Amino acid sequence: MSKKRCVAFRFSLIFATLASAVATVTSASSATAEQPPVSFVNDVMPMLTRHGCNAGVCHAKAGNGQNGFQLSLLGFEPAEDYEHLVKEARGRRLFPAVPENSLLLLKATGAVPHGGGRRIAEDSEAAKILVQWIRQGALWDGSTAPAMVRLAVTPAKGTVQRHQTQQLQVSAEYSDGSTRDVTHRALYESNDRAMAEVSETGLVKVSDLPGKVSVMVRYQGLVSVFNAAVPLGAPVDSFPPTRNFIDELVFSNLKELGVPASPLADDSVFLRRVTLDVAGRLPTAAETAEFLASTAADKRDVVIDRLLASPEHADFFAGKWTSLLKNRRDDASDITSNFAFHAWVRDSLLANKPWDQFVREILAATGTVIGNPPVAWYKRVKEPKQQQEDVAQLFLGVRMQCAQCHHHPFERWSQNDYYGLTAFFSQVGRKPTATRGEDMIFHKRGVATAVNIRSGAAIAPAALGTVIPPIAPDQDPRLLLADWMAAPDNPFFARALVNRYWKHFFRRGLIEPEDDIRESNPPTNPELLAALEKHFIESRFDLRSLVRLIVTSSSWQLSSAPLTDNLADQQNYSRYYPRRLQAEVLLDAIDDLAGTRTDFPNLPPGTRAIALPDNSYNTASPFLRVFGRPENESVCECERGQSSSLSQSLHLMNAGDIRGKLASGSARAEQLAKSELPVEQRIEELYLVAFSRKPSPAELQTAVEYVISPQTDAAGNPIEPARAAREAFQDLVWALMNTREFMFNH
Repeated sequence: MSKKRCVAFRFSLIFATLASAVATVTSASSATAEQPPVSFVNDVMPMLTRHGCNAGVCHAKAGNGQNGFQLSLLGFEPAEDYEHLVKEARGRRLFPAVPENSLLLLKATGAVPHGGGRRIAEDSEAAKILVQWIRQGALWDGSTAPAMVRLAVTPAKGTVQRHQTQQLQVSAEYSDGSTRDVTHRALYESNDRAMAEVSETGLVKVSDLPGKVSVMVRYQGLVSVFNAAVPLGAPVDSFPPTRNFIDELVFSNLKELGVPASPLADDSVFLRRVTLDVAGRLPTAAETAEFLASTAADKRDVVIDRLLASPEHADFFAGKWTSLLKNRRDDASDITSNFAFHAWVRDSLLANKPWDQFVREILAATGTVIGNPPVAWYKRVKEPKQQQEDVAQLFLGVRMQCAQCHHHPFERWSQNDYYGLTAFFSQVGRKPTATRGEDMIFHKRGVATAVNIRSGAAIAPAALGTVIPPIAPDQDPRLLLADWMAAPDNPFFARALVNRYWKHFFRRGLIEPEDDIRESNPPTNPELLAALEKHFIESRFDLRSLVRLIVTSSSWQLSSAPLTDNLADQQNYSRYYPRRLQAEVLLDAIDDLAGTRTDFPNLPPGTRAIALPDNSYNTASPFLRVFGRPENESVCECERGQSSSLSQSLHLMNAGDIRGKLASGSARAEQLAKSELPVEQRIEELYLVAFSRKPSPAELQTAVEYVISPQTDAAGNPIEPARAAREAFQDLVWALMNTREFMFNH
């Protein structure tokens, strides 16, 4: 074909296509005269979200899109999405002349190769929406479409029997007063798939596990939640004595679910549990003997008060908080600030400093680390965005990271909320001091703002939905943030702390994870969480009062031994949930049992592992590394390793440091071998230290027989009695420290 004929052919083809498009549009105009117009904002975008087209693993910008095609995550920016769909790539994604042949539809239905596979069926409602929207001209209605103002799920809460189903109905309310049924367009997600699964159409199917389960419903950026109680229905005749409102609300919830509570733990278990949970150590043999011999009615309360006032309580919780506050040593120059900050945290806890004051002194810290140790936090967390993210997650229980680049997918927080919170830290200044690696922190005069990276707008300080009055240039915005956080009506501050402490003592938070508090992640016992929050605020943020309230409750003092009807319960606190001792606590417990102490560099002899000021000691102690002591890199408690592993078992069985503790000349095994006390009393001492109880008759008989039986070497020759006794007690100590009863708080 000649060049002229080729050009003529192309023009004729273009003309025919345009003519066909005009005819099609004209035909579509008359054909759709009786059909309502399809809204890009309220119809097309929700449909793309429903089928995962703008999810992070597909074409969302958060995942850099696919093959040059990007959409905003979950459709939070419809104006940008319209540009990408209609105008980008010279409009190749839509074909108005024949809408059914649009590349967008062909890819989604799998008619042409698509990396994401088939997302929608050719005869589905979604396909019809796309075809109709393109046929109607692929119009933009962002300025005229009514905005969705409320998402409602029906029922919002209810009781669903085990192995039964519940169909959810979802409606969207718009700014023009209209309401639309969006049950088949919404997205659903169960917060516990072991308890309940939910279909794409909102049908909830419950398993055989009793408890509380929630289903998050998401549509067009709004979230609603269905909360279900799944009762076991077992006969519940009675509960242990009620000691405070915790028991009233825990037992009321169990009664509703038909789940019985285990009986109270005995005195031995209680003493060991409370000493480990409050002070991070084992009770001594003398403490155990005295407690078990006492007949005082209030002896448990007396022990609790003594432990709360002890230096070990401050040491134990100082380790918890300095880890979360990233007290980390990366260089030798960090040692001054690390020791100073740890000492300040410990002294604050020992003095029972109110929680709001503790947080305020960190947030608003100025000066040098020598004069004001809380300044050390700003040494480790330097950028305003990181500062606000850490503060939000640690002190408010809100994870803001997602909102930096896009609207939070599971919450109401936008980018403006993210940068509004960041603006509180925008005037933090720093300059070097004479001490290497140390800066002086100060407030820079000026207007506090943070720039939204997407819009480029300067955002003034705003506190998660709360408007903050204009801040003068000479005012430190951090002080206003601290004021807002400690206000009695703050919905986050007290709740985050009581939920975190509840998890410390019960292994599972009322909201789980403990630092992810949001409407779409409701508590398993909302009334209890609200009551704890109220108590904490009314006590003026008294941490010891909160701990005392928890550990004096019958709920916390329940036995860990399950009943037939509460064996499956993992969230309603019908019994105490055992957990492995933390790395530092376990190392100290082994030292207590073995009668030794672990030496740490640059610390006085006898320093316990729970009192270590920073992460650097993990390098010197293989035990702490193997058993998951955190490196203080994150504000998430998940950094601490709590799972079991083969390396842990091997370490306890034959590691050099464990063998050294057992064979030390000053160790307990050596002393017991030399003791002139009856063998039964010596074995009883070991059990009192390890388990806070005396051995059972069977345990005692087995241990005595092992200790007094003649020993022979590998060649069958008798071992001299002193050596045999020493090795027998070493074996007994080793056997006890490798039991589950020893390694777990139960």
